[in-house]
Amino acid sequence: MNQLTHFNEQGRAKMVDVSDKSVSTRTAVAKSSIKVNEVIHDQIINHKNKKGDVLGVAQVAGIMAAKNTSQIIPMCHPLNLSGIDISFEWDISDGYEIFITCTVKTTGQTGVEMEALTGASATALTIYDMTKAVDKGMIIGPTYLEHKSGGKNGDFNR
Repeated sequence: MNQLTHFNEQGRAKMVDVSDKSVSTRTAVAKSSIKVNEVIHDQIINHKNKKGDVLGVAQVAGIMAAKNTSQIIPMCHPLNLSGIDISFEWDISDGYEIFITCTVKTTGQTGVEMEALTGASATALTIYDMTKAVDKGMIIGPTYLEHKSGGKNGDFNR
């Protein structure tokens, strides 16, 4: 088992020093989803929600969250992200579920998995926030890492 790297010799939390790591292109793709009811689905696709363009606002919120991950996840390094893309896909085969994909890219010394996960999560939370007046019974998740590439540990694919 690998030794945990986020603790110092006193057993206290620390941010890992990545200054000796090689710079490489790093990409991460995270996914989430939210199950909504038919009324919310119709409001979203027909742009009839009183708070505005639900997916447009959620997309911007997800991008902002990815950019600010180090502000809310204590041991994440602040990163210069070179790209963030958030996309949506509906599945209405068994209810109404929207799938969220957040892709984050950088060239740096540490990965962007947490940024992608944070972006996907904030996107789902924003959809919930903008539609909760209609139904508070929505279900978010699962949220998970689908893919990551770059860095010394190589690629990961679910």
